Amino acid sequence: MKEKERFLVDDHGFYGSFGGAYIPEMLHNNVEQLRRNYRMIMGDKKFRKEFDDLLKNYVGRPTPLYHAQRLSKKYKADIYLKREDLCHTGAHKINNTIGQILLAERLGKKRIIAETGAGQHGVATATVCALKGLKCIVYMGEKDIARQAPNVARMKMLGAEVVPATSGSMTLKDATNEAIRDWINHAQDTHYIIGSVVGPHPYPDMVARFQSVISKEIRRQLKAKTGSPLPDYVIACVGGGSNAAGAFYHFLDDSSVKLVAVEAAGEGLNSGKSAATTYLGTPGILHGSKSLVMQTLDGQVLEPHSISAGLDYPGIGPLHAHLFSSKRARFLSATDQEAIQAAFELALLEGIIPALESAHALHSLNQLKLKKKDVVVVNLSGRGDKDMDTYMKHL
Repeated sequence: MKEKERFLVDDHGFYGSFGGAYIPEMLHNNVEQLRRNYRMIMGDKKFRKEFDDLLKNYVGRPTPLYHAQRLSKKYKADIYLKREDLCHTGAHKINNTIGQILLAERLGKKRIIAETGAGQHGVATATVCALKGLKCIVYMGEKDIARQAPNVARMKMLGAEVVPATSGSMTLKDATNEAIRDWINHAQDTHYIIGSVVGPHPYPDMVARFQSVISKEIRRQLKAKTGSPLPDYVIACVGGGSNAAGAFYHFLDDSSVKLVAVEAAGEGLNSGKSAATTYLGTPGILHGSKSLVMQTLDGQVLEPHSISAGLDYPGIGPLHAHLFSSKRARFLSATDQEAIQAAFELALLEGIIPALESAHALHSLNQLKLKKKDVVVVNLSGRGDKDMDTYMKHL
């Protein structure tokens, strides 16, 4: 078996021992319809042509691979930033929503639902629904609605109905719970655009494939800039993990490339207010798949915490759980304060204000023992406009 095949989903929807589809009976037909058709639809020439055209002319791909000279000088290595923050809507999320809206059209779905934490996936979903003239309902935790107000306004301007989730911690986990309930009640006409590499099979694989355009471009761009398509490190933040899955995808079988995933440590790994799933989690079922989950001994999901709404999730995608358990990827973490510091550092050194999610990935530069010859790619998954209220509190 080739190495990459060890990290791709198998015929039963598993990455090693993680994955699968653990769903209510009322969702079986929807999920089974997706499972039977997603690979065939994604491989269709007309689908690929429309998908690629929208990525180029609507999203603005390829995004630049920027050599961050002042950051490189500080960390004594060649550091490149994959500028997903320059995508239309301000983050990588649009890559997946473009793909899924085209898929939903071909499945005859007229109503779209989504969950969102930081609001970037909600905005991206509202954007493609406006583009295609489809009804859009976005579930968002009440806490996240308050701290991500600019994105809420954008969703509403794009015609989406934003529904607050008021249970639990009122964050991403709870928004996902509400979206799943909606899907159960509207299974016939509704497609659920999941925003990360989580959920029942085939979602983790489907989202990873749509996001894999990131690593595909990195290889090509790095080859043009350095003569080699292979960096020494690829770094990305991980909550559910869609940007990391996209950045890692085309390097999975290149063992010389070190994959580094950075989780949210919140107020500290052992503070009781964290979202570092690989450090705190154990195998369990969450939102339709088996993965690592922050939970009590009797299986009750623990409330996560992160200053970053997009990383405030008590689980991790099954692909990443497998990358962690197999040691193919190294998992680090950054606290709220460390992420804030990394964001200000990038702003002052390179004139780029990153999303708080991306700032977690940037902090890892302090933790890695980089050599002068190392080529490092950091996936800058989103821009920081949505987080300015938080940043302003630290000025």
